[in-house]
Amino acid sequence: MNRRIGGPGGGSDPGPKKAAPFVAAAVLAGSVAATGGGIGAGTASLGTTTSTGAAHSGANQVIKMRKFEGKRAARAGKAAEAWKRMGLRRSRESFDDQVECVTHSFGEVREFFVRNPCRSLEQALYGVGDGAGNVAAVSVSAVTMPSRNQVWTFKRLIDTHGTGDITPLGGPLLKAYDVRFTGHHYDSRTQGKRLVVAEAEAVSGQLSGDALDAIAEVAALLPLPKR
Repeated sequence: MNRRIGGPGGGSDPGPKKAAPFVAAAVLAGSVAATGGGIGAGTASLGTTTSTGAAHSGANQVIKMRKFEGKRAARAGKAAEAWKRMGLRRSRESFDDQVECVTHSFGEVREFFVRNPCRSLEQALYGVGDGAGNVAAVSVSAVTMPSRNQVWTFKRLIDTHGTGDITPLGGPLLKAYDVRFTGHHYDSRTQGKRLVVAEAEAVSGQLSGDALDAIAEVAALLPLPKR
């Protein structure tokens, strides 16, 4: 799902209430072990705008196939297998949980939480890479609400561009690197009274928008990594 958040009217620039969640690119890139044959490995056209039509079509077919296999493993709760099917390996960076959502959100999403307090918020931030220099940062947030109706109302809101977001998990490690979560590569899913939101951004290498979308879709299906 390609969703734009942040700026006035739904632009991609971050709004004034948005925190500055940066990812430690060097740490993420260095901590993900090589797996070979990844979603971006050996396919420079995934991240360029000068690829031929045939090459672009072939790359998209690879992404679709890997996404299908990754999502199937993810639905079975097999995180390592899901990323392996994608040609990636995950390296967990940080995890946190909160009892309220207002101070960890912005825009209309924050206003929703003021009127409808959440029961809990779990967040994770980690990297996935293919060992060929293609690394993405992944932010996952799981919000538990008092009722299913509130979850569906919240999903409709946060899935709409320009309405704000849950602030991606940050920390001292993440302040010095210029990789920003934009909300362009995003997916969400409901699970009873819970909504899981996943976002992906390129840290290094050449990853196309389709590849990052696929990473977010798989991440949204997986249980959050624990401490």
